[in-house]
Amino acid sequence: MGTCVVTGSASGLGAAVRTRLELAGHRVVGVDLRGAEVVADLSDPGGREEAFAMVHRTAPALDGVVAAAGLGPQVDDRAALVAVNYFGAVATLDGLHGALAAGTRPAAVAVSSNSASTLPADPELIAACLAGDEEAARARAASLEGIVVYATSKLALIQAVRRRVETWAAAGVRLNAVAPGPFRSALLDATLADPQLGPAVESFPVPLGRVAETDEIAAVVTFLLGPEASFVHGSVLFADGGSDALLRPDGL
Repeated sequence: MGTCVVTGSASGLGAAVRTRLELAGHRVVGVDLRGAEVVADLSDPGGREEAFAMVHRTAPALDGVVAAAGLGPQVDDRAALVAVNYFGAVATLDGLHGALAAGTRPAAVAVSSNSASTLPADPELIAACLAGDEEAARARAASLEGIVVYATSKLALIQAVRRRVETWAAAGVRLNAVAPGPFRSALLDATLADPQLGPAVESFPVPLGRVAETDEIAAVVTFLLGPEASFVHGSVLFADGGSDALLRPDGL
């Protein structure tokens, strides 16, 4: 059994992924604002560096990384939204890449969202994200609506994952993304409580006709980490009850 890092491990999807990995016999190093082996703020570049240094001291070789930490579109601080959802996630992947390369059959999963393909994105914010210009991205995000920043950060994350397939494969590390639809979590509860976003989420079409259970998404994440997905690399797995297919039937 191996060692895995899960960000956002104290609650929601991160906690569900952690439970599944531990039940399978893996050692999990959690990263979160509280209640984790590594307590750090991934919205801050200094916090990220400190977190990864702590991970390297306790686990120099990793077999899995899950970048699950994220903020919802209802968050007022739009700059923090892009800082966590994009820059925190990408920093997690890149900052732990070396430890993954030293692992056994290593793989990483970034948690995106089906909003990346079903909601409008801001080209200027995407460009700043992919250029690694966090200052410009924060400034641009502060001028946009939360739902736009959320969807754009998740789309940019998918693009960052796909742009890494060659270098990561050369190091023997698989990298994929999962794009969930709404699933039961504190983040979803907070979004539903928002007077503008709540009705929009509730009316969003889901062919399966329900919200996912958190563990259903965790199962997809752990599948992508495991040996059954050994030839899956650079992919985006939509776990959204069919919403992306419904809204983009010719998406491919």
